[in-house]
Amino acid sequence: MSIAQFRSIVLDCPDPKRLADFYGALLGWKVDSSRDDWMVATGDGPGRLCFQLAPDHRPPDWPGNERPQQFHLDLTVEDLDEAEKVALELGAVKHSYQPAEEEGGEGDFRVFLDPAGHPFCFCVD
Repeated sequence: MSIAQFRSIVLDCPDPKRLADFYGALLGWKVDSSRDDWMVATGDGPGRLCFQLAPDHRPPDWPGNERPQQFHLDLTVEDLDEAEKVALELGAVKHSYQPAEEEGGEGDFRVFLDPAGHPFCFCVD
């Protein structure tokens, strides 16, 4: 028996509206923009992504360790190339380090940085 249920993942960022709009467009989720310092993106399922103002936010330097990523989002897609195209158009950056390429292949995932510098991956099953 659990004592809690999953509610949110909260990302610190310098511009909550920009990041909420990015993930809202990427995931097809609705964005509640009723506050400047706190935005919420929700889909049809349980859980939500929240974006909290952190004016001094410094993005992780992954794969370095000075400012480790601490966590990242894995997002399932059907087509890596198409998902990459859309993400780049929305403001993501493909990370220069791609672990799958380092291992000698293209792999079943790709690493990107969102507009605030948080790493996220597109994965295919």
